[in-house]
Parts: sequence; C-alpha cells; structure tokens
Amino acid sequence: MSNLAFITGTRKGIGRFIAEHLLSKGWIVAGCSRRNSDLRHQNYHHFNFDISDESAVIKTLKTVKKTLFPIKVLINNAGIASMNHLLLTPLESYETIFKTNVQGTFLMLRETAKQMSRSGGGRIINFTSIANPLNLEGEAIYAASKAAVESLTKTAAKELAPMDITVNAIGPTPIETDLIKLVPKEKIESLVKNQPIQRLGTCDDIANTIDFLMKPESNFITGQILYLGGIN
Repeated sequence: MSNLAFITGTRKGIGRFIAEHLLSKGWIVAGCSRRNSDLRHQNYHHFNFDISDESAVIKTLKTVKKTLFPIKVLINNAGIASMNHLLLTPLESYETIFKTNVQGTFLMLRETAKQMSRSGGGRIINFTSIANPLNLEGEAIYAASKAAVESLTKTAAKELAPMDITVNAIGPTPIETDLIKLVPKEKIESLVKNQPIQRLGTCDDIANTIDFLMKPESNFITGQILYLGGIN
C-alpha cells in the first residue's frame, strides 16, 4: 500500500510548502482548499471544499480512500487568524475563526481516524500557535481557538492510541506567510525578541518537525504540543 498524506490548506503558504516537501520525499499527497490550486505534480491530488462542512469532508475523504488509498498521515494545517482588541471583535470573527480552526480540525480528524482505524493506524498532526501559551494581546479569539485544538489533540491522542493512531500538534513561531502580513512589524519584532531563539521561524523548521513526527520510530510520541523557537 502506498503512503498517502492528506494536508489541509495547500493552496499557498505553509500547507503548500509541506505538500511539495512530502512530494519530494516520494509521498502521494492529497490537498484541499476552498479555491483552486496551481500545484501540479503526478502524485498530487487537489480537492476543493470547506473543511468546516461536514458533508463535504465525509464525501471527499470517502473519495480519497476509494480512488487513491487510505490516509496514513493527516496534517491539519488550514487555519485563519484575526487580530483585534477583544472589545472590538465582532461575533462574526469568532464564528469564522472557530468554524475553520476548531470545527474543521475536528471533522478532518474524526473522519480520517475512522479510515486509519481500519487500515493499520496512522499519524495526525494538528496546528496550534504560540499565541496560546503567550496569551498574545489582540489575538484572544485566535488563541482561544488554538487552545481548543490543543485540548482536542490531547484527548484524541488517548482515545485513538489503541488504534495505533498518534495525535500531536505543532505550534510555530511567526513565519513570513500571508497569515502575519497584517500584523504590525514592531509587534512581530517584539515577539521574536521574547523567544529563547530570536528569529522568525521558517517552513523548513515546520517540515523538520513533521518529518520527525512521521518517522516510524516516533510511534511512541502522542498527545504532545511542540512549540517552536523555545516557547514553553
């Protein structure tokens, strides 16, 4: 059976980088976004759908299993952020952020784990953020959504361990992607100065962590939240 990784949010940014990284290592990769992707590779398969839409998630993952292979690795990368003072945050922002970051992660995790439980197990890697442990001002709702993802990660790790499924989460430091374009430069600089390792993160840092969690030798690691840059 060929190794298939499903990555959410592969149209651009970190998700795109991870997709190309795994393709270069010989993986078959399925990716998704709400809009079309221009990523072209003989082993890449793109699906257009909203990860917060339950029926779309179920339909797509059934198609992946039927036309490709059962998913061995799920990387829940898709997410959205919004920076605003708590008192100026509209309900719409809360609903949008939680729908993608929490509901989308949950649905993808649940449906993928069903496949993995019947096909010998697998690896699930969620994405969180240092915004949660650092309680970053202006990111209350975003940080809260990632706190929910971390809680889901830890509980899912316990429930899925008997099925040989590991569940971990990666919390990157600021990386130069569209997600931080609207963040004031001085805020990013201040954040980096407070990190033990004082530099912006890179997509290579994330790929290295994913490679580690995907290694066969990492099958004893689950329920962990790995913050990058020395944050704890």
